[in-house]
Amino acid sequence: MEKIKVGVIGTGFIGPTHIEAIRRLGFAEVVGLAETNQEAAEKKAAELGIPKAFGDYREMLQDPEIQVIHNCTPNHLHFPITKEIILAGKHVVSEKPLAMNSEESAELVALAKQHGVVHGVNFNYRQFASVQNLQAKIANGDLGKVNIVHGGYLQDWLLYDTDFNWRMNPEIGGKSRAVADIGSHWCDTVQYVTGKKIVEVFADLATVIPIRKKPKSAVATFSTQDPSEIEYEDVPIGTEDYASVLVRFEDGSRGVFTVSQVSAGRKNHLHFEIAGSKCSASWNQEEPEKVWFGYRDKPNEVLLADASLFAAEARGAIHHPGGHNEGWPDALKNMMKNYYSFIRDGKSLITDKPNFATFEDGHISMCITDAILESNAKQQWVKVETKKEVSI
Repeated sequence: MEKIKVGVIGTGFIGPTHIEAIRRLGFAEVVGLAETNQEAAEKKAAELGIPKAFGDYREMLQDPEIQVIHNCTPNHLHFPITKEIILAGKHVVSEKPLAMNSEESAELVALAKQHGVVHGVNFNYRQFASVQNLQAKIANGDLGKVNIVHGGYLQDWLLYDTDFNWRMNPEIGGKSRAVADIGSHWCDTVQYVTGKKIVEVFADLATVIPIRKKPKSAVATFSTQDPSEIEYEDVPIGTEDYASVLVRFEDGSRGVFTVSQVSAGRKNHLHFEIAGSKCSASWNQEEPEKVWFGYRDKPNEVLLADASLFAAEARGAIHHPGGHNEGWPDALKNMMKNYYSFIRDGKSLITDKPNFATFEDGHISMCITDAILESNAKQQWVKVETKKEVSI
């Protein structure tokens, strides 16, 4: 079978990880990448061994060989570029957030349906093998009725006032930072695992570092460059470093999560605990092969990822024998495997249920973020409104 041909727009931190994951599949091939200019595109294409380099992504959209395009650009470009990809008739994977607000994300959902393209959003944490297994166990009733969900997503990459990134600029990153960037992942993961939608929120947001020192020259995300070697200018910050959010789910169950990008020692600490009527379960992305199960009337357990011990529905998410740890790159591979298998097998989002996050999930995420921002401004409970009227 001829391989599915792929193009990638944007080659910062996340673009190359998409490329690596696609290459691991064997039945899809990245044949082109686009950057901000031809020189940058050719340099990156040579580094990554990709045959076609586009200095303008619009040229990629006109390439008849390319069937799928990944939008790995900064946040403010997700909506306009993804819209052009859909109108060009290409299947599309977008990084999150899907758009800058829920009005834009609603339009993308409607357009994608109208044009019949296969659309995906890279919510890859739901694709960890142990998360897939926990979702199957909850669906099968092993935890009983889910009553409480709590946890958070903590990082420290913006701990110092000299830490700066394009995400700090609301015109590029959006009105929300910590919530949109990492809170969106937490909400998507727990909604997927529990099978319940978040329908109401009460939020408290804070900008812990209100003035940051912006480098006068570009510095890459997660750069290890010595701050003493960089020239700075002071910049006021209007987006949140921290948030705590009370949530209510559609069945009346409750939850709470905290996100922070200024928590020393926490590198990528997405974690949640689910309290059911039979037992509890908790998972931590930094130790992804383990799930803790807690009981009242017998000893607690830790289940290590092992296909032979997994629910039948989750065995396809693990690719190595027990004890051969699988982590973040493998979850991303699962996202790409599920997405590209859907295309390869000729499935349609109109008639077939996907096993990856779609634009509908990306839209729900945007609606939750909008509700959190409104709740913080009003200091009251706000309902998550997902039904948006769209004129195309």
